[in-house]
Amino acid sequence: TTIMPLNISSSGMHLKVLALRSDESERRRIFDLGIIPGTEIKALQKSPLGDPGAYFIRGTVIALRNEDARKIIVETI
Repeated sequence: TTIMPLNISSSGMHLKVLALRSDESERRRIFDLGIIPGTEIKALQKSPLGDPGAYFIRGTVIALRNEDARKIIVETI
């Protein structure tokens, strides 16, 4: 298993959320997207300039800016 921030994941990787490194307001916004510890994520692709990235989370494709994705700590599964 590899542990990393979500923003450095590669397309096609299957991941599981371990923790969030953010202040309370950012944490709430991330939780509202359904991203909580234990959530499985599939990294889909990065935009042509590398930011934002697209992720498949709980049956939905969500775009996250690298600034936000780096606060989500994941492990490969």
